[in-house]
Amino acid sequence: MSATLLTGCAGGEGPADKPASAASSLKGFPVTIDNCGTRTTYEKPPERAVTIHQHPAELMLALGLKDRMVGTAFLDSAVLPRYRKDFAAIPELAKREPSFETVLNADPDFVYGGYGSAFAGNEGRSRKAFADAGIDTYLNREYCGEKRVSMKDTYDEIRAIGAIFGVRERADKVVADLQRRVERTTRAVRGARAVPVFVYDSGDKAAFTAGGKGLGTEIIRLAGGRNVFDDLDEVFGDASWEQVVARKPEVIAIYDYGGAGSVERKKRFLLSRPALADVPAVKNKRFVVLPLTATVIGVRPPYAASDLARALHPEKFR
Repeated sequence: MSATLLTGCAGGEGPADKPASAASSLKGFPVTIDNCGTRTTYEKPPERAVTIHQHPAELMLALGLKDRMVGTAFLDSAVLPRYRKDFAAIPELAKREPSFETVLNADPDFVYGGYGSAFAGNEGRSRKAFADAGIDTYLNREYCGEKRVSMKDTYDEIRAIGAIFGVRERADKVVADLQRRVERTTRAVRGARAVPVFVYDSGDKAAFTAGGKGLGTEIIRLAGGRNVFDDLDEVFGDASWEQVVARKPEVIAIYDYGGAGSVERKKRFLLSRPALADVPAVKNKRFVVLPLTATVIGVRPPYAASDLARALHPEKFR
C-alpha cells in the first residue's frame, strides 16, 4: 500500500497568523543569540529578512512575520495552504540558493538559512561574508553538526526566531500548539511495536538516507517507528543496499522534493531491484511519502509525526 502525507497545519487562523507590526516594542532587547558557533546581539528586531530554503520561510510566516520578509529562495515542496497567499507575496530571489550578490540586492539585514548550503563558502555565501557586509545570519540548528536533534530543538528554534524578531508570545503560542499535537500522537501509539522504517531520499549505487543526527529519526520514533539507520552519525548519509536488505525495514518513507513524478520514479526504482525483492517493505509495497520540508526543523515536523503514525499504526486511529 502507499500513503501520501500532505503534512499541512490544519486549523483556523490564530494570533500567530496576524502580521507583525513594524513598530514592535523594543521590550526584550537587546537579545543575544548563540547559533552554530556564531554569537549575535540584536539591538532591535530585523526589518528586512531573506530566507534561503522553504522551512525557514514557513516558520517566519507562522510567526506572522510576512511584513519583515523581503525575499526567499529554494521552494522544494508545495507551500502549506494556510501560507500560500503570504508566501506568494514574497519576492522569489532564485529557484535554488541565490548568489551572494542576489541576496545583497534585496538589501537585507538578516538572512535565515535552512540547510548548510545556504551559507556555502565555496559559493561566496559564508556567514563571514554576510557579517562583513553588515548582515546578521541564522542557520537552522539541525545543520550545526554538534549533536543529535530532537523535537525540543524545533521548539527552541521557533522561540529563538521569536526572540530575534520581538514576537516571543507568538512563538510560545506556536510551540504550545505543536507540543499538543505531538502529545496526541505519542499518546495514540503508546505501547505499539516500533515498526522498522527505512528512509529513502535518493541514490542508485548507494542509498542516501536519514541518519541518527537529523530530526527524521525523532519523527519516526514519535510516530511509533524505528529508523533502521539511526546509528548513522549524520543528518543524512549513504548506506549500502546490502545494509538495507539486512535491516529488513517494514516501511519505506520516501522523501519528496523533486517535483512531479519524482516519487513514482523512486518507487519504480525500489521495486525494480531484484536484491530488494524480499525486503518486507518492498515485498508488501508499503511506502509512505513525506515532503522533505516536513522532516527538518520548522513548523511541520509535529504534523509529519502525526501523519506518519497513522500510516505505521492505522489500527490506533480507527
